[in-house]
Amino acid sequence: MKILTCLLALSLFILNETSFAIEREQAPSSGIVLYNQLKLDTAFPVLEKEALSGDVDSQYYLGEALRKRNRYMTQGAQYWYETAAVNGSIYAMIQLGRKNEDLCRAMDNCPTSTRSPAGWLTHAKKLLLAKANNGDPESLYLMYEITLDRTWLEKSANAGYALAQYWMAVSERQGEGFFFIPGKRDASVKKWLLLSSEGGNPKAMMDYLQILYEEGDMNSVRHWLEVAAGTGDQTATSNYGAYISHTPDSVGYPLDLVKGYALFSLLKELDDAGGIKDYVDRKIEKISEKMTPEQIEQAEGVAKEWKKTHPPLSFFPDKLGR
Repeated sequence: MKILTCLLALSLFILNETSFAIEREQAPSSGIVLYNQLKLDTAFPVLEKEALSGDVDSQYYLGEALRKRNRYMTQGAQYWYETAAVNGSIYAMIQLGRKNEDLCRAMDNCPTSTRSPAGWLTHAKKLLLAKANNGDPESLYLMYEITLDRTWLEKSANAGYALAQYWMAVSERQGEGFFFIPGKRDASVKKWLLLSSEGGNPKAMMDYLQILYEEGDMNSVRHWLEVAAGTGDQTATSNYGAYISHTPDSVGYPLDLVKGYALFSLLKELDDAGGIKDYVDRKIEKISEKMTPEQIEQAEGVAKEWKKTHPPLSFFPDKLGR
């Protein structure tokens, strides 16, 4: 049986020497939703069930969850990364390739692997290169993650990949790139954040909102905060709920106690993930003081409808976490 398992793994590995699937955006599985909500203890058994069923994304995220819980690359984390990598996950290959940067290296207890870290990165690059050279936006971005060559990041951003556009803004804000005319750097950062926001990146939206707020463009602030809340981003949802319930009234939304209470009741489902429980409890209490029992009952219905028609709440941790 052990020989048969090894042969099966080898055949899969050989298959994936020439074929792989970039993980395109799709509805996340239940385990990945829990992972994105930072509910790791609850996520583990769900991710494991999904991983054992052959879900490659869940295999990858189970490796991520195990590594993050232990703060270094454990044998279990590596097993699931390698399982996902054998099944074509470029993200898993990259994480295996970063093992030399992991705490396990300092602890001198990194688990052995079927390839060296450099070997995994070389393999991932080999699989990506054709798609990247054909202009595939995500492949271009992953080439940047492998090589740290900013040229790939810029190509991906120019090809419309929202995550690359966000990191272009971050890198320019931190001083990368050359801008000789005063104000051009800030204008470029704002441009990339707008493009990334239009591409649906909630982190870009929140950074873009800050610029708009500093410029006093409250119409755009109100627009983009509502859009960001619609992505499920917990920070945006929290801010939107607070502002529409006027706790406080900082951006000029019409008062909507029912919707504000509904959003905070949904945030309550995150429990203390991200340390938000006390803040959410205080906001719900403050909003409810202004409401009638009928309004609170109405808010429960609004919360149910929002949950049905919007993505799950999420902290949106980086998929390629460090």
